[in-house]
Amino acid sequence: MTEARRALILDFGGVVTRTLFETHDITERALGLPAGTLIWRGPFDPASDPLWQSMQAREITERDYWMTRTREVGALLGEDWTDMKTFVQRARGADPELVLRPEARDAILKARRAGLKLAILSNELDLFYGESFRRRFPLIDLFDVIVDATYTKILKPDPRAYEQVLAELALSRADCVFVDDQKKNIEGAAAVGLPHVHFDVTRPAESYAQALNMLGL
Repeated sequence: MTEARRALILDFGGVVTRTLFETHDITERALGLPAGTLIWRGPFDPASDPLWQSMQAREITERDYWMTRTREVGALLGEDWTDMKTFVQRARGADPELVLRPEARDAILKARRAGLKLAILSNELDLFYGESFRRRFPLIDLFDVIVDATYTKILKPDPRAYEQVLAELALSRADCVFVDDQKKNIEGAAAVGLPHVHFDVTRPAESYAQALNMLGL
């Protein structure tokens, strides 16, 4: 078998997984909250989510945004939630299958069948989801490389984050495509000359098609 010469590099939250904005119904059922309790919609309705707008304006970080939401939802239950893992695992019943984006499954399997390498470049995979959740996540074993800032402490868009995943893949950046839903992380990829797709969570199939097309699929 010839060595893979191209790679698809994916952000995790929002790209491989469905966003928490898309699964309010699952969250409300899992937590016993009345339907319609959670109204923040992030990229699906930015005008109604001032906190999301602040994050997009880089007034707060993505971690700040989700810690605020974590504390808010915990407070609805009369609990003090201090880490994102609590939110994700309680909200989704710790069932990874509910979280996997169907379009991601299709793209990952297509890339693997075509002989591409697969990598995850995440700022908070285990920080948000937890090691146990990640180990049980569907298709996780198909990834050749996982670079997680939970451990490296190097957050995108720091150039070193992109350089590390490229080094671990042992491929030229011209032979890779990086996919992320956050504009600042895409700008970071552009700054180091890494081909990229700005993932649109409202049009996931189109974003994956664009990435695979750039890799010749």
